[in-house]
Amino acid sequence: MKRAPSSGTVAVLLGTFNGAAFLDGQLASIAAQTYPDIDLWISDDGSTDESRLILQQWAKCWTKGRVTLLPGPGEGRAENIRSLITNPAIQADYYAFADQDDIWEPEKLATSIRWIEHNAFAVPSVFCSRTLKITDNGAIVGSSPLYSQPTEFRNALVQNIAGGNTMLFNRMAHALLVESCRTTPFSSHDWWLYLIVSGAGGVVHFDPQPLVRDRQPNPGEGWQAQLAVLRSLFADRFADQADINIQGLVRNRDLLTSEAQAICDLYWKVRSDNFIRRILALHQSGVYRQTLPGQIGLYLAAVFRRL
Repeated sequence: MKRAPSSGTVAVLLGTFNGAAFLDGQLASIAAQTYPDIDLWISDDGSTDESRLILQQWAKCWTKGRVTLLPGPGEGRAENIRSLITNPAIQADYYAFADQDDIWEPEKLATSIRWIEHNAFAVPSVFCSRTLKITDNGAIVGSSPLYSQPTEFRNALVQNIAGGNTMLFNRMAHALLVESCRTTPFSSHDWWLYLIVSGAGGVVHFDPQPLVRDRQPNPGEGWQAQLAVLRSLFADRFADQADINIQGLVRNRDLLTSEAQAICDLYWKVRSDNFIRRILALHQSGVYRQTLPGQIGLYLAAVFRRL
């Protein structure tokens, strides 16, 4: 039986660190959500600016649920978020990641929950979307890529399609995430969520409607953005992230479907076999990126052992 999109509590997981310049704007946009039941779970990782004072002030006037302010582990952003994911006290019907410097559109949570409850209520499911890129003063300078290929494990192995700040997921997806995070760290919580949910047979939906205003440097549009994608495939950071993801998948192999396990077995050969077998294994695995330039870059990265 489907519930109305206005039922159930959302736990917003927010990691903060010296975010005083933009925290008010982000929290005001969460408070302005049309969805009524929102608990804030905030882990502050040792801020030395006014962040904690701002958070305490918001806690006093929050009317949509409760606000819990926790001390972070002091080990960086990834571990700060992982501490929220694995905190057993955080129980809700839905979970959403938030960054400290974004602005949410008023219908972000309601739209996300509505899609899950109408399309993927009975399985582990994640809703994510495009973003609008904004400058520090809030001016819109562009948007994130619009992807049209299926959002599945074959894509998740080599590409993260959306920022965690756009992601909302149900209890079943949260349970998978918690179980996997007990055995492995991650470099990117959003990429790991995409991997583990799609690999376990869940549903990940990428929505073309931008629901978050994302305060990040603008990498450019058109060919400049595509060139940035190609460069990223050859950067050490991509290879390092891929290593962490693969180690995590090995540790959580029992959570994956048999199909995902078979795809992983082929993909391992792409990273370790000789030239011809690497290209053949990549083709047989069906692993892909969302755009043609990205796919070309993927094969070039396989040729030069950059995966």
